[in-house]
Parts: sequence; C-alpha cells; structure tokens
Amino acid sequence: MSKKKEKILIVDDEEYIIEGLTTILENENYQVDAATDGAQAIKKLEKDQIDLVLADLVMPKLDGLQLLHELQSRDIFTEVIIITGQGTIDSAVKAMKAGVYDYLTKPIETERLLSIIPKALEHHRLVMSNRKLKQIVRNLTRYEEIIGQSSQMREIYRMIDAVADSTANVIITGESGTGKELVARAIHNKSGRASGPFIAINCAAFPKEILENELFGHESGAFTGALKEKAGCFELAHKGTLFLDELGEMSLETQTKILRVLEERRFRRLGGKKEISVDVRIISATNRKIRQAIEEKTLREDLYYRLCVIEIELPPLHERLGDVPLLSLEFLKNFNEKNNKKIKGISPKCMDIFNSYTWPGNVRELKNVIERAVILSRGDTLEIEDLPPRIVNTDKKTGYVNFQLGSTIEVCERDFILRTLEYTNNNKTHAAKILGISLKTLHNKLNQYQVK
Repeated sequence: MSKKKEKILIVDDEEYIIEGLTTILENENYQVDAATDGAQAIKKLEKDQIDLVLADLVMPKLDGLQLLHELQSRDIFTEVIIITGQGTIDSAVKAMKAGVYDYLTKPIETERLLSIIPKALEHHRLVMSNRKLKQIVRNLTRYEEIIGQSSQMREIYRMIDAVADSTANVIITGESGTGKELVARAIHNKSGRASGPFIAINCAAFPKEILENELFGHESGAFTGALKEKAGCFELAHKGTLFLDELGEMSLETQTKILRVLEERRFRRLGGKKEISVDVRIISATNRKIRQAIEEKTLREDLYYRLCVIEIELPPLHERLGDVPLLSLEFLKNFNEKNNKKIKGISPKCMDIFNSYTWPGNVRELKNVIERAVILSRGDTLEIEDLPPRIVNTDKKTGYVNFQLGSTIEVCERDFILRTLEYTNNNKTHAAKILGISLKTLHNKLNQYQVK
C-alpha cells in the first residue's frame, strides 16, 4: 500500500514563485496546491486537510502573518513557513513569536527549503497525533457535556445510546444537582430530533396558573394583561424535545392536562378554541422518590407510566467520588477562562478534602465550590484556604479515610483509629463499637501508637 502524499499549499501573489516551488516540491513527491492571496488560502484550508503552508509575508487581502492568525482563530492547524523578499531580524522574530515553524528569505535556497520541510511535516504529524490522543482521552472521560469515567457513569452513557434514537419518553431520577438536564440534552443531541428544538422548563419554578401558561401558551385577551398571543413550551418544542424538570412539583390538574396532550398529541392554548397538533418527545426529571409520590397522590400513576417508558437513575456524587478530580479540573479550566485567571491546578491537600467530602449538593455543589475558590484565590494553585469553611470544617465528619499507597498496615491502622475518634468527638466507647473492637483493645492500640 503506497504512502499517502503529504499536501503542501503555496500562497504567493507572484506566479513565477508558485510555478518554481511547485516544480521543486512535486519532484520530491509532495502533493501541491496553490493560492494567490491569504483569503483564497483560507477557503482551501477550510475544505481540505493541508499539512504545510508556504506563505509569502506580503500579499493582498491577507498577508502571511494575518493568514496565520486567521487559522489560529478558526482552530485550523497546519504548519506555516513564511517566505519573503523583505526579510529583517524584526520581522523574523515577530513571525516566530506568532507561531510560524520557520522563516525563509528570497531568493529561496532549494537545499535549505528541502531540509526544513521534512522537519516541519514531522512536527505536524506529532502535534496531530497528540491531538488525537487527547480527543481519545476526552471521549473516555466525558459524554457530550457529562463528565465521568466511573462504572456508574459508563452505564448511564450506555443507556443514553440505547434510548436516544427510540421514540420512548424517558424519566430521569436522582438527587438535586446530579446533572439531570445534561442527560436530557445528551439524549436529545444523540436522537433523530437533534436538529429540532430542546425546550426545558422547571415545573417547580412557577405557580399552577403561570406554569400552564408557560406550557400551553395563551391567546390574545385570554386574561387581563394578555395583550398578544403567546406560544407555550409544547408549541416551541414541536419536532424536538420538551424537558419537564421537577415533574413531581406539578399540580394534579396540570398533570391531567399533560396526560391529555400525550394521549391526543394536541391541545388548546389558554383562552383558545383551535386545537394545535404537536410532535414532541418528552423527557422528564424528578428528585423525588417516584413510588412515594404515587402513593401520596402527588403524582398521577397513569401519567407516570406514560412518561416512564425508560427510567434513568443518576447516582449521587458521593457514590462516584472517583470522578471528582475529573470534574474539579474541568470546572477549574472553565472558571479560569470565565474569570480571566491562570490557576494551574489544585493542591493535593485540597483534592484530599474533595475526595473525602460527601457532597450533599452533588455536582452542582462541587461546581460552586470551584468557582468560589477560583475567584478568591491569589496564587497559581487552589489551596485549602480558598475553600468555604463548611467543606474544610466538616472533613473530619465525612466518614471517609484516604490512605496513601505504600503506607504500612501499622500507619493505616493508626490513622483509621484516629479518624474514627475524631468522627466520634473522642468518644472511645462509640469509636470501639464502630471499629468492632473492645474498649480495652482500643486503649492498648492507643498506647502502642503512643497516642495521648
């Protein structure tokens, strides 16, 4: 199988330069294309994979450096070698700082050109290979906008893949802050409805009358203040997905109206006489125990069965603590950009606290903690003093103990006993009971480790 020819684009406004370079490069078995200005080059680079660009510094429309900046802004990666007949030290330094691979002056020495090109192409291969590896790692640790590589999250990804292209309604359950809307968006984006709208509404955010107006819309004059007609969420989500968040907070009367829409696929706006037909897939979510809500008559059982063809249950963050470092670093990166900060990482002590805290507010709480720490941090690393007191002060009460690999059994046992005593506020009787040993054995252990 023959090796694929590497493609080089020559960008110069002088035809004889293009012709001369084309002859040289084709004789070396490179695939060659040409453009007479920077703007034409951009169009070619957007349509085709180019491994190397030889660009004149001075050209109409876009010069060589402007071409480079335009490529960088569009995230089009290719190596660039600048060629010019107006070479100076200053222009060479400026070009190298901007990110060009090298800088040649006219008249071009063929030997020098042919010695530089293989090195530039090798650098391009290495960078592209690195980008692919990063993308592979990214794909292993995230799914759409959901981050996590724990076994629980991989199972969630599998379920999303399985249900996305079906027509089934889906209900997502889980504690507040676990990312139910992200899962709903992922299902939509992976489905055949991805080109249609994704409309989300939090049912707990509105009183009954306002919620119905948001869901079904109204006609002009339907009530005082209704000066013009308004489309509701069902209309807006036509040919797409409607996400009903906090379904359990909806009144039974509103639930009845939604059940009718599901059965008949049509509805009337408030104050309207005309029935509007809609094609909508519904994904709903609740942080309440569904069986309990049905037994308490706060959720209609028939509505539940219409909405819950598939149920996806999201785990709380404390059940997938292995994902905390991934989430923390992703949030750090995002809030660095948002707040124009350059914090490089999270200190080990800080990460230890993250890994042992129970996160009652789940991923949303972790995100808020990182945002606060980024804003308050004055160093280049997030430290314990950047964390809110509730995170730091409750670390001893979390019920988790971390051990460093390489520690001896004696060290682990000593730390475990001490953390258990901290957990019980130094109540030795309670600590001995938790440890499953007698009070006498606990005292012996404390004496053995010379702990007062």
